[in-house]
Amino acid sequence: MSVASNEVLERLQALHPKKIDLSLERIERLLTALGNPEKKLAPVIHVAGTNGKGSVTQYMRVALEHTGKRVHTYTSPHLIHFHERIRIGRRASFSSLITEAELVAALEDCEKANDGAPITFFEITTAAAFLVFSRHEADAVILEVGLGGRLDATNVIAKPRLCVITPVSVDHVAFLGPDLPAIAAEKAGILKAGVTAVIGPQEPEALAVIEKCAAEVGAPLILHGRDWSVIPSQHESDKMSVKVPQLTYERLPVPALVGPHQALNGGLAVAAIDQVPEFRVGHHALGEGLTNAKWPARLQRIDDGKLIKNLNQGTELWLDGGHNPGAAVALAGMAAEWKAKAPRPLILITGMLDTKDATAFFKPLAPHVHAVVTMEVPGQDASLPAKQLAEFATKAGVKQVKAAKSLSDAFEQAAKFSDKLVPGGPPARVLICGSLYLAGHILEADGREIK
Repeated sequence: MSVASNEVLERLQALHPKKIDLSLERIERLLTALGNPEKKLAPVIHVAGTNGKGSVTQYMRVALEHTGKRVHTYTSPHLIHFHERIRIGRRASFSSLITEAELVAALEDCEKANDGAPITFFEITTAAAFLVFSRHEADAVILEVGLGGRLDATNVIAKPRLCVITPVSVDHVAFLGPDLPAIAAEKAGILKAGVTAVIGPQEPEALAVIEKCAAEVGAPLILHGRDWSVIPSQHESDKMSVKVPQLTYERLPVPALVGPHQALNGGLAVAAIDQVPEFRVGHHALGEGLTNAKWPARLQRIDDGKLIKNLNQGTELWLDGGHNPGAAVALAGMAAEWKAKAPRPLILITGMLDTKDATAFFKPLAPHVHAVVTMEVPGQDASLPAKQLAEFATKAGVKQVKAAKSLSDAFEQAAKFSDKLVPGGPPARVLICGSLYLAGHILEADGREIK
């Protein structure tokens, strides 16, 4: 990617207020100066939630594209390059990441219209995404919330076609509130009068808040367990059915994205598409969406490249950006499945930011993990020191923990644990997790590009 967009992004970063007060005033001011591009978009699917937003977005996008629909998508954060956040639906082809020229033009237009006023980086880049999307015809726009929902920059869309809330977990407590009900209220802030919202599996206290908020604004809800559900096949392990209000989609393929939680993410995407008559795409396209969606750093197997060469021969290497308790529960579910179907000692390489609850992250994983290697997240001032993170892992019940000085040292320590754990047994399974920033660094260090 060119340095041109990086230079503009750095200038926009400098406009960021020293203290963030979550508000829609700054982005509304900028959008007015730009001629309100957010009012010129194709029908919008607005996706909030803590975990699974990206996967659900990709399932929906690919399914819609398989019927020839042009779909713009906006996701965050990026892993390697900013361009990953903005995907444009093109004529006669599937969508592609925004080009360097398109990105620079939109960013500079926003910079000029903003005229030096304080604005957060996410707000001004969200405005740039709206500007780009307004310049390209499309059949649908899928917007992923950046933080929370109620005061997120994407929530300037007055009347989305559909809202989706994926599972809510405790995360970003400094901005969203100290507990699950408070965080659920922020996520439910995307609900709009008369706009149907499809709700993923929720803890009871989160669901109660979402239902209360929906009743207050007059948003019809399609709830997991009541209105839609995923039914595993009794006879085919690679098939599932998704029951929605009017019918059941029988024998859909299990999602290609790895992890038992992905069946529910896939089911949520199917239930969401089913709610919009003009988006209903049929069994074949839904299956294509479930099997062809790609979402890097979500239980991604890394079986070639530079990094795996630093581990013992035969070692499995996996990467996941999960960084909150809900994500850890999903990873623990995968670890249990591994243990049942293909047992190997499990070693974590983990780096986390100091805004995360590290003990709560390690707790569900501890029973499944043989050893943890901690490290700082490279390039992140807010990273927890490796030694402090190691203490959190020990506190959560992990027996063998080592703090590493660097990424190369972390791989070396993991290899040593592997030697110790598997004399005569199968090679270990190494899972890198704890931070999307760490995941992005790993992919870049491995020489990978995201397309």
